Amino acid sequence: MNPVIVLVRPQLGENIGKAARAMLNFGLTEMRLVAPRDGWPNPSAGPAASGADVVLENAQVFDSVAEAVADCGHVYATTVRKRGVTKPVVTPETAAGEIRGVPERSAILFGPERSGLETDDVALARTIITVPINPEFGSLNLAQAVILVAYEWSKGAELASPPATDLDPPAPQEELEGMIGQLDAMLEQLGYYFPPHRVPVNRRTLRSLLTKPGWTSQEVRTLRGVFSALGGKKAHRKV
Repeated sequence: MNPVIVLVRPQLGENIGKAARAMLNFGLTEMRLVAPRDGWPNPSAGPAASGADVVLENAQVFDSVAEAVADCGHVYATTVRKRGVTKPVVTPETAAGEIRGVPERSAILFGPERSGLETDDVALARTIITVPINPEFGSLNLAQAVILVAYEWSKGAELASPPATDLDPPAPQEELEGMIGQLDAMLEQLGYYFPPHRVPVNRRTLRSLLTKPGWTSQEVRTLRGVFSALGGKKAHRKV
């Protein structure tokens, strides 16, 4: 069962929208809002969500954290500091594994942008989620915090990978030989192969260079077109 993302007293509609975008990127759709400062719905949230409208449209609003998590058997509070509350502290990765391993619904609390969760909010949770962070600058914005947790959840959620782009097949060896032969003839005409005792080594090096990348037929045709154009320009200058 996917965890519920609970934004506690969020301040800006833009940040709610960005959090919704982060959620949907990683397969989470259920957002609950506790006493949003500017009310709900908020017209600033939609543009910031960049298409994650399903999360915003289904968002539920509650007056208190206790009401927002009343149906959840496991509640996690995200905070950099323990805030004087003695509770188990885990990373987002560990929390994701725990959530996947229980049948009850889980909720993850995120505090307001300015100050994070208050001690009373954290007290309602059973576990604290925190991340290793620069002790001299431990400030994450709301969407960053959500995306850290959502990403760890997604790693075990079997989300579909981005569609792969099919690559053109490698060119047949015959086409490569034709390209190499064309270049070899041009270089021979230009007197490139000198001194004579270096000719085998130079030809071998060029062959290795031209066969190493795995050219496609289109790439071979393009390069041979370049060779032809270069040869034509040389002939034109002689005239």
